[in-house]
Amino acid sequence: MTVPLPRTAVLTGVLTTAAAALALSGCGAASDTSDAGGKSAAAATTADAFGGIDALAKEAKKEGTLNAFALPRDWANYGALIDGFEKKYGVKVEVEDPSGSSQDEISAVTSRKGEDNAPDVLDLGSSFAQSAAQQGLLAPYMAAGFNDIPDDQKDSIGRWSNDYGGYISFGCDTKRVQTCPTSFKDLLKPQYKGQIALNGNPGKSGSAFGAVYAAALADGGSFDDIQPGIDFFAKLKKNGNYTPVQSTPDTIKKGRTPISIDWDYLNAGYTDELKSKGVDWTVTVPSDGQFSQYYSQAVNKTAPHPAAARLWQEYLYSAEGQNLRLKGYARPALMTAMNKAGTLDAAAAAKLPKVTGTPKFPTESQQSSAKFVISQSWDAAVSG
Repeated sequence: MTVPLPRTAVLTGVLTTAAAALALSGCGAASDTSDAGGKSAAAATTADAFGGIDALAKEAKKEGTLNAFALPRDWANYGALIDGFEKKYGVKVEVEDPSGSSQDEISAVTSRKGEDNAPDVLDLGSSFAQSAAQQGLLAPYMAAGFNDIPDDQKDSIGRWSNDYGGYISFGCDTKRVQTCPTSFKDLLKPQYKGQIALNGNPGKSGSAFGAVYAAALADGGSFDDIQPGIDFFAKLKKNGNYTPVQSTPDTIKKGRTPISIDWDYLNAGYTDELKSKGVDWTVTVPSDGQFSQYYSQAVNKTAPHPAAARLWQEYLYSAEGQNLRLKGYARPALMTAMNKAGTLDAAAAAKLPKVTGTPKFPTESQQSSAKFVISQSWDAAVSG
């Protein structure tokens, strides 16, 4: 799933009280499902507000379906999560456009408001989640464990919260690349001509956006200045190292993108997938441009299946859901809390790609500014 920013740990900056009050006040055109007590699932901000998980599960099963968008089965272990949710609660998960982006998800919410095929839930790059909240598109909902998510990784009233994330990494096909790169500086070497790819456009893809940010940090930039990252990819394009082919497991198998800059949990997941195809895929977090980001979960304020949407959040943030993320090499938002509680899958945690130091994250305003610069400069930098 290409997301910007995907599909994108982060963001500080809680939205204004006025905007929060506005989001709390309206539930739009959501289906008016209710339990036997007459409580509205579309108005519930917690499971307890609807009578508890069992009541929510009962209503969700009556709805029968959860509409999702842009959730590839091989992205952060979504396949196992979807299967687990369906088996546990008897609710069918319908995923449209698995390769879609965060912006595609938001566009589907706005264009299908009040329609049965509108997305119920959203998996968004953090900057996109904040934007959607500011547009009044998201319903406040706090799943169990919400209080254990760091304050700078959630909206204060629950319109979005981070779920999973990772680091920008280099995936490399060792059978096609003699010496795999370990730094952004390495990528400029002539031996990588035509081999370096992103998994999308940084204006739409969270991982591609993160790759540009990481390149900026490696090349004299900062969270306030992403331009050096754009300039870096312009250099790669000029010297022939960058290819505009969007990297996927299929392009990797065919040898079209032997070096892919992507989230570490995606590249690490590809290692398992590609091994059976004869591809020796290794993963390295670059030494000179460490950039970490998380993706956020949210409920569409006008979700056609409001109970199923909220039950999905509960499942994702449960110990079962968070450990499934971990088994997909993604770092769950509740990892620290689960480790303290003794509910973390230690064996899965030990398999994560190694990094050093403590990650730092750009603020909401810094990301917004970076997105604007990308929108104005990226196409010109890598065109031709």
